[in-house]
Amino acid sequence: MEDRIITYGGQAVIEGVMMRGQKAYAVAMRAPDGKIAVHTEKLANVYRSGITKVPFLRGSILLWDALGLGMRALTLSANTQTGEDEKLEGPALYLTLGLSLAFGIGLFFLLPAGIGGWVEHLLSQDTTALWAGNLLEGLLRLLILIGYIWAIGFMPDVKRVFMYHGAEHKTINAYEAGAELTPENVAKYPIEHPRCGTAFLLTLVLLSILVFTALGPMSILWRLVTRILFIPILAGIAVEYIRWTANHLDNHIVQLMIKPNLALQHLTTRTPDLTMLEVAIESFNSMRKAEAEVL
Repeated sequence: MEDRIITYGGQAVIEGVMMRGQKAYAVAMRAPDGKIAVHTEKLANVYRSGITKVPFLRGSILLWDALGLGMRALTLSANTQTGEDEKLEGPALYLTLGLSLAFGIGLFFLLPAGIGGWVEHLLSQDTTALWAGNLLEGLLRLLILIGYIWAIGFMPDVKRVFMYHGAEHKTINAYEAGAELTPENVAKYPIEHPRCGTAFLLTLVLLSILVFTALGPMSILWRLVTRILFIPILAGIAVEYIRWTANHLDNHIVQLMIKPNLALQHLTTRTPDLTMLEVAIESFNSMRKAEAEVL
């Protein structure tokens, strides 16, 4: 059961689901003609290297590769929906990924840090209140994360992506429970999953509140620099926390610890229909088949 817990993950894409294993991944998409199109591919060697056994370091490196993998899955799905043959890969893929990361870092880290630094400057004469800037920064980061997810959830296309996200969770939950993977069976399983990327984001933000508040007052330049430099460190800690909690779900204290993560997933998931579950199951089964074929 532990192999099932830490090995398999997924991601919703446009009208489809990506499922990732230890050695391969699969993207299943609902094509315009109604049929399910599937793309399978072997994972990069980094997933099977010794670095995956190094705590904290593995988190940052695998997360970077996972971002690229997610972007590729989105591109495959978008091309299937539009019927276009153009592919986003190589420099274009990494440019898109870089711009997306820059936007995320600016919105979720630098903007709150700038506002917190401004408040810290206003309170510079009151040494007992200087910590308020860091605390306000952290609370703003949390509010921006929740507000952003809540706001985009009203977009029709994002709603469907969130439904596929729910289908992905239900499929993995059903597999980990040993159930037969049929749409009707999978539909009975929970829509939350402790290893969800949403859980990682919330853990990352909460960690940033604790760490950046503890750093204390600093100049605006160092405030912005430290926020960027600490991202891979916090990401590594967050990954290890998610892995640890996923392997101790039978512990009552752990069950309480992950409740905020599970609660936030209600913003990033929607109840899928049977056709979406069919796509998620096809993606999972294709990934498992591809895994068996990789030496």
